[in-house]
Amino acid sequence: LACNEEMASPWLCMGVSCSTLFVASYYLKENLSRKRQVLLKSTVENVTPPKVWDDNWDFRNYDKLDPKEEHKKPKATRYIVLIRHGQYNLKGEVDDERYLTEKGRQQADVTGQRLKDLKADWSNVTLYQSSMKRSQETAQIIKQYMPDVPLVTDPLFAEGAPYPPDPPASRDWPVKKHQQFFQDGARIEAAFRKYFYRASADQETSSYDVVVCHANVIRYFVCRALQLPPNAWLRFSHGHCGITVLAIRGSGGVSLKKYADTGHLPVSLLTFS
Repeated sequence: LACNEEMASPWLCMGVSCSTLFVASYYLKENLSRKRQVLLKSTVENVTPPKVWDDNWDFRNYDKLDPKEEHKKPKATRYIVLIRHGQYNLKGEVDDERYLTEKGRQQADVTGQRLKDLKADWSNVTLYQSSMKRSQETAQIIKQYMPDVPLVTDPLFAEGAPYPPDPPASRDWPVKKHQQFFQDGARIEAAFRKYFYRASADQETSSYDVVVCHANVIRYFVCRALQLPPNAWLRFSHGHCGITVLAIRGSGGVSLKKYADTGHLPVSLLTFS
């Protein structure tokens, strides 16, 4: 196709016709479109989960029961509410010296008020604390807002190193660190297996386990509950007195309702270490 003088452009001075430009533009567009499709296909394939969800992760899958026992399938939901302790004295060399700071006590107080505002009926709630001082001080302040709720201490919830993280925080872990992963990891995994499971068939209403514990423990629990790689725990952050909520349905499905929620705290009380 020839161009008239009104359509003339600098391209004509280089001997390029309008038809040539049209064809080149068309093929360039088609080539880019195909590249986008290849890139999209590659991206989707690269994020495909390596395995499907394990319905029997807690070995309480009732789907294989005799049809005559359909009524034994659990219907209730178990809520696991994980709360990190408040800010504490980082200069303490032993656990008794790692007590809450004044800001940490304020964080715990505001968190207790938050829980009270969220929950009116405490008949199906249990409050747990670890054996460590900062957890116990936080839990005792929170308990003032739920005086009728039983408070249980379980050393399994104590802070520790749950699993060698990837990427590692250090490229040269000392031998003692590997020993710590070996010892703490078994304990924290035991805590997960003890408290994370679907409701029994005779549980008629939802229940709430409120656990005041530690950042490493909470992050590991989240990875395990959602069937994420356990070595991913260090990729998460969790502020002091942040609230994490996991729902375990009767079917065995697990969903993360909140993670490290600190929306109840004023900006002046937001701390992470």
